[in-house]
Amino acid sequence: MGWTNSHLYEFRIRDVGFGLPDQDWGDAPLDARKTSLLAAIEDIGAKSFKYLYDFGDGWTHSIKIERTFPVIGLAEPMLLEATGRCPPEDIGGPWGYQEFREALADPTHERHAEFVEWWGGEDYDPDKANFAELNKAVDDLAAKWARKSRRKI
Repeated sequence: MGWTNSHLYEFRIRDVGFGLPDQDWGDAPLDARKTSLLAAIEDIGAKSFKYLYDFGDGWTHSIKIERTFPVIGLAEPMLLEATGRCPPEDIGGPWGYQEFREALADPTHERHAEFVEWWGGEDYDPDKANFAELNKAVDDLAAKWARKSRRKI
């Protein structure tokens, strides 16, 4: 996605949640660090699930599994395709993102200057994915996973 993974999240597969448990929270999700997404989906037998990110901003993604493929011997994950650009982190959820887009596109908008300063310019194209940046994020994640698996040996 391009987000920083600095907020709480939860994968909701049917009525089972996987995330980072918080002892102060009554109905905590199962610990996502103790399973893989694929294993959880297969165990539950789901063909779709929800991904909730940043509970304060309220990003909810509906993910539908259309088909799966056998592993082809790749040692690391890779990005195959990307469509559109991720909303900026901490933009205020879907409603804040809509205002951000409107303000950047309209120099007369009351928050135009504020968002230009916050974003660092007026050039935000929601339809253009930054494939190089996303690919680097996937590579960084693969390297992190590799380091973690070497420590377990």
